Amino acid sequence: MTRSTALDTRPLTEPIDRHALREYRRRLPGDVRPPLISVVWPAVVLFVLPVGFLSTWWFVLEDGSIPAEPWDASALILLPYLALPVGMVFLLVRTIRRRSGVRQFRLDRFARANGLSYRPTAVPVALPGMIFTMGGTSVVRDLLWRDGRSPLSIGNQRTIIGSGRNRKEHRWGYVALRLPVPLPHIVLDAVGNNSLRHPRLPVTFSKDQRLSLEGDFDRHFELYCPRGYETDALYLFTPDIMARFIDTVAELDVEIVDDHLFLYAPKDLATLDPEVWTWLMSIVDILTERIAQWERWRDRRLDPSDTVTMMGSFPLLHPPRGVAGQGRRLSRRTGWWWVIGLVLAVYGWYLIISDAIRAITGG
Repeated sequence: MTRSTALDTRPLTEPIDRHALREYRRRLPGDVRPPLISVVWPAVVLFVLPVGFLSTWWFVLEDGSIPAEPWDASALILLPYLALPVGMVFLLVRTIRRRSGVRQFRLDRFARANGLSYRPTAVPVALPGMIFTMGGTSVVRDLLWRDGRSPLSIGNQRTIIGSGRNRKEHRWGYVALRLPVPLPHIVLDAVGNNSLRHPRLPVTFSKDQRLSLEGDFDRHFELYCPRGYETDALYLFTPDIMARFIDTVAELDVEIVDDHLFLYAPKDLATLDPEVWTWLMSIVDILTERIAQWERWRDRRLDPSDTVTMMGSFPLLHPPRGVAGQGRRLSRRTGWWWVIGLVLAVYGWYLIISDAIRAITGG
């Protein structure tokens, strides 16, 4: 029977003491509170643009008359004018909310009420999970964590890779749990959050590492484990834990790497929604119970002679903790499109240079 965490979600929804909010807002770092100009310039721009649109519409009609037909094509130029006030209100509300500090204030109080620590923004620590090793520039917003016997952290990560036209932004909500022992690299790709059979995970893995499991598990997850570790994966993911994963984390991708277990979502997990927090902490309770059983796992591929101890005159061999080299990382799938593109580009340049040489030599 899993022991449920007593979670106090009242700070996420209860009325706020405005004096306490003002005091808290003064202590927030500058990158959390956008400058006032970010509130003013959208309003100015969205006020000026409609004037330009109306002037253009008037000029197109030449005589300034309103079209007789309501769906006259010339009236379509008014559509941006009608949409701009809506956009202005949306930008203003979003920016004012960010400056208000209400979100950070509520999450801070929620963390204190539940024995957690809170930081509104942080540089990601060196974690082995795939979303933390993508490269680029990353920042974590709304980081909640606890230390102690069962370390836990929950946050929303934003990673920017490239610049200019090649700039891409990746957003992830994550849960990180510390394991008592290192385990083989195992990934559960949630089928439900993929689009057109394309994984949302930033990394794809070789299909020969795919392990099919019994029951309905394959309908919800694609499980990847290093070659030769299929039996170990079956030991870790027994039918009861598979059933619990289907019931609780079918919307999340799961990664076990080194001595960490990660849950990933393509949306914020550190939110002001009490139902999301109740769901997340129930998952943490289930995983914490299972992690205690995983502590007994040992990699039989490691040489136990490194852990010889003596009791009297008799040597004792203890199975070592750790994972052999072949089980520490999954093999990633190689993308061949860039290789084909490179070959075609080289061949194209070869043809161009050959034609130029023939033209010069007259050959």
